[in-house]
Amino acid sequence: MEKNYHSGTLKKSIRISTEPDKAWNVLSRIAQLNWLEGIKSSKFASNKKRGIGARRKISFMDGTNVEETIVGWRPKKYFSYIATSGLPLRGYHATISISKEKNMVKIEWESFFSSDLMGKKEFNDFVELLSNFYTLSLKNLKASMEK
Repeated sequence: MEKNYHSGTLKKSIRISTEPDKAWNVLSRIAQLNWLEGIKSSKFASNKKRGIGARRKISFMDGTNVEETIVGWRPKKYFSYIATSGLPLRGYHATISISKEKNMVKIEWESFFSSDLMGKKEFNDFVELLSNFYTLSLKNLKASMEK
């Protein structure tokens, strides 16, 4: 099987009955990730807790440990982060954004990524796993905010 580098993008969104301030309050607590699907634990990996340069380490039930660094931060609008370790990727950049729509909030999770050397099927399987992870995590977020 020939291995190559592959790249892809994902974009998932959900509408939640809440206010933008409440949504930002939950999402901007970057190490409080109880809404992430399959999470075991999360903690800060830096003294900085908010804004560009803050880092977090996320451990998942399947044994995966991912470290991420915040690279973009606009309060009540969005934050962007990169994965620095733990994924089968050369690069991963994601943005979670908040926008108001009538009496709801739209949360959008978008990412661009580039793989390590892998087969096309392996890459497609990873993209499907990531897509399902985003979808389930956003549903968890909605459920936790609409209590």
